[in-house]
Amino acid sequence: MDEDTPLAYRHRVITAADVAFIRALIAAHPTASRRALSTKLCEAWHWVQPNGVPRDMVARGLMLFLHRAGLITLPPVRHVPPNPLADRHPPARVPVDPQPVHARLADLRPLEFREVRRTPDEALFNSLLAQHHYLGYTQPVGEQLKYLVYGGGRPLACFAWASAPRHLGCRDRFLGWSAAARRRNIRYLAYNSRFLILPWVQVPHLASHLLSRMARVLPGDWARRYGHPVYFLETFVDPARFRGTCYRAANWIRLGVTTGRGKDAPSKRPAHPIKEVLGYPLTPHFRQLLAEG
Repeated sequence: MDEDTPLAYRHRVITAADVAFIRALIAAHPTASRRALSTKLCEAWHWVQPNGVPRDMVARGLMLFLHRAGLITLPPVRHVPPNPLADRHPPARVPVDPQPVHARLADLRPLEFREVRRTPDEALFNSLLAQHHYLGYTQPVGEQLKYLVYGGGRPLACFAWASAPRHLGCRDRFLGWSAAARRRNIRYLAYNSRFLILPWVQVPHLASHLLSRMARVLPGDWARRYGHPVYFLETFVDPARFRGTCYRAANWIRLGVTTGRGKDAPSKRPAHPIKEVLGYPLTPHFRQLLAEG
């Protein structure tokens, strides 16, 4: 490797000088573990997430990438932690009152949006999705928030939000951002991965009302949790099952459809159901904000 042939890792250019720095870092701490070295690299490069948390896993991945390329020599692996994503158990079932809720929306107010990630109520959230959502419950990765909506002291609905998919053709064309802007600003989008009205809740106009309220609640919670704003929301709707009426009633916009190929598809043939993509701008200036940086 020389100055004229830099490497790239996660969109960061790695120069010969960077590699030399990492070699010197390893030499200066001969007894340090791989984890400790990645922490020191984050400190040296001021490599942090928008909320100030070190990008430790990214730094560790970079060092492993360079190690496998023969450019640095890492110390032997000392500990292989268990992978909770590879050894998952379905959420435990949490009892909940299934008595029918037939009411007017006004009779249930005030509605409470309770952000439940890493709280005692998260088990109930996971259980409800596992039992009652057609996609079930899967453990999200990356930035994420989970909400239970309560009315009259009882849970009525669940919302799950996560980091947006990196590549989505119809969305990217709608936003009009460049590939470079997408890489910089994808974190300013949030993906509604699950929306569930509990099956025993029959309240006219509840779903569209909750979507409208959620669009006002989410940005503040996201900024407090992750240290950066969100400017645009998106979701998928399976037209074989749903018409997306509640999203349209809440002024969400149809952006197009997915290709059905999924993430990292080995071919151009659809392997998954083709879904409609709906989006919701949180500010009139969303295109300008997402194209900046």
